[in-house]
Amino acid sequence: MPLWLQALIWGTVGGAALVVGSAVSWTWRIPDRVVSTIMAFGAGVLIAALAFELVDEAAETGGLWPTAGGFLAGAVLFAGANLLLARRGAKHRKRSGEQQPNENEKPGSGTAIAVGALLDGIPESLVLGLGMVAAGSVSPAMLAAVFISNVPEGLSSSAGMKKAGRSAGYIFGVWGGIAILCGVASLLGFALLQGAPEELIAFITALAAGAILAMVADTMIPEAFEQHHILTGLTASFGFVIAFAIHTAGS
Repeated sequence: MPLWLQALIWGTVGGAALVVGSAVSWTWRIPDRVVSTIMAFGAGVLIAALAFELVDEAAETGGLWPTAGGFLAGAVLFAGANLLLARRGAKHRKRSGEQQPNENEKPGSGTAIAVGALLDGIPESLVLGLGMVAAGSVSPAMLAAVFISNVPEGLSSSAGMKKAGRSAGYIFGVWGGIAILCGVASLLGFALLQGAPEELIAFITALAAGAILAMVADTMIPEAFEQHHILTGLTASFGFVIAFAIHTAGS
């Protein structure tokens, strides 16, 4: 199977976890405390993945300064985009409670939430394709981290969308479309950087990592802490250790 097709498939698989979480949330009412627990676990998984699979690898191949510059650039870009979307009604897009506005309360918030969800998912998928440029195959640890973290993201956000009165068509349309675009992002990450200098690959990899960390801090941890409180850190630590174990086993 050609590598470009593998990049497309694995990116779509990672994005499909959002649909899985959404389907669970739509079918059953998951207690808020369970949602926050799963979200804290997913946050820990992503933090470990970006530390060991992205930043460490970028620094080894491209050096300190491209990695540090890319990481900070990614965080700044995400924070700026997130601020704009928050003003349009997407501030609580990952919240499972009644924080999300409906269209009557905030016209255009549905579009903003959809764009925000896409903003959250693209960096994770991009690095799946980027990793294949150097390794020639997808990183099992990174793929597992993306899938494990996307399930609670889809679950929590869809619970909030449902409480805000959004339809099944809207919810599954958003996550299904994002799953497809995640595959495209992974494909582009692979196709556009074939033969690129190591410093550029490191910069873009770190940029994605910075965006992921900003996303975790701005959108996942607040939802995790809402109900979980003092156990948030412990649960996130379990997620971190699981992701680290997967990384170590695959090394």
